[in-house]
Amino acid sequence: MQSAIRQFLQRLIPPIPEAVRDEFAILSATRLQSQSRALFLAMFLTIPFVLYASSAGSALWIRYGMPLAMASCCLIGYISLIKDRNASGSPELAHKFIAEATFFSATICVLVSIWCVLSWVHAPADMRLFYPFTLAMGSLTTIYTLATIRLAAILNIIIGIMPITIILLLSGDPVGWSAAASLIMVTTFLFRLITQQNDQSIRLLVLQHEMRELAHTDPLTGLFNRRVLAEHLERQIAVEDHKRAFTVALIDLDAFKPINDQFGHAVGDQLLVEVASRLQRACSDNGIVARMGGDEFAILLSPDSTISSSACADHILAALVPPCIVQDHVIRIQASIGIASWPRDGSTANSLLEAADQQLYAVKNYTTATNVFVAKHPKKLRSTTG
Repeated sequence: MQSAIRQFLQRLIPPIPEAVRDEFAILSATRLQSQSRALFLAMFLTIPFVLYASSAGSALWIRYGMPLAMASCCLIGYISLIKDRNASGSPELAHKFIAEATFFSATICVLVSIWCVLSWVHAPADMRLFYPFTLAMGSLTTIYTLATIRLAAILNIIIGIMPITIILLLSGDPVGWSAAASLIMVTTFLFRLITQQNDQSIRLLVLQHEMRELAHTDPLTGLFNRRVLAEHLERQIAVEDHKRAFTVALIDLDAFKPINDQFGHAVGDQLLVEVASRLQRACSDNGIVARMGGDEFAILLSPDSTISSSACADHILAALVPPCIVQDHVIRIQASIGIASWPRDGSTANSLLEAADQQLYAVKNYTTATNVFVAKHPKKLRSTTG
C-alpha cells in the first residue's frame, strides 16, 4: 500500500533531476516573483467587490473579517515582493522563496475557500453561484501563476477547488452540477497544461546541462577539457595576487602509442580513463585536472594547494607507479611532467602553458636519450652503476 502511494506521489510530483534542481528553482522563483506582484495587486483590488456582494445572511466575521484578512495577506505579499527583488539571486534564496510562496499561497487559499463555502451556505439561492465563480477565477489564476511549483499548484487545487466542487455536486441543483463539471474540466485541463510545461522546462534544462557538459568536459575521461583549463588559468591570473602563486603541470604518457598498437585502442582508452582517475585522486581538492588531448593531461593547483610546486612532479608520478590492470593486461605507466609556476615562469595563461610544455618536452627528450643510450651501451651502464 505504501509503495503504491509512493509511486502515485512520484507520478504526481516527479523528482527534479539533481543536476538541474538549482537551475529549475531559480527559473521558477524568477517567473513566480515577476507574476506574483500582478496577482497580489489584482486580488487586492477585487476585495471591495467581494465585500459589496457578500451575503447579508453571513456572520460579520465571514462577510467582512475574512475578505479583509485576504486583502491584508495580498497587500503584505505585494509589498514584500516589491522590497525583495533578489529571490532568484542564488539557489538557496530561490529554494527559500519557493517554500515561502507555497506556504503563503496555501494560507490565502484556505481563507478564500472557507469564505466561499460559508458564504455559499448562507447566501440566497439566486446568489449562490457568485461565490464559486469568484473562487474559481481567483484560484485558477493563482494555480497558473504557480505553474512551475507543482506542489503549490496541487495544494491550491485541493484546498481551493475541491471543497466547493464537492458541495456543488451534492447540492442537487442541475445548475450547480453544471458549474461543478465546468470546474472539474477547466482544472483538469489547467493541471495537464502545468504538468506538460513543467516536464518540458525540465527536459530543456537537462538538455542544456548536457550540452554544457559536452562543451566543458572530455567525453572519454569525464575530465575538464583544454578550454576549461584556460578559463580557470585566466581567472587565477586576473586576481593578480603575487603572494598567492599557483602551479600548472603538464603530464604526457611515455610510450603510449606502443600500448595502443600492442593491445588495441579499446585497452588504450580504458588506460586513459584509469590514468584520469588516478590524477583526480592525486589532485583531490588541491585543484583541477584536465585532459589536453591524446595522452596529455594537465593539473592546475590552486594557491591554497597542500602540494608544493617542488613536490608536484613526485606526487603525480607516485600516483602512476602501481601497474594498471586493463582487460587482464598488466600495464605499467611512465610519464613525463613539465611544471610551471605563476608568476615566476609566465605572467599570462599562454606563457605559463608554454613554459610547462617546454619543460615537459625537455624531460621527455632527456628520457628518450637516456633510453637510447641504455639500449646501445648496456655494459657501460652496468659498469657505472655497479
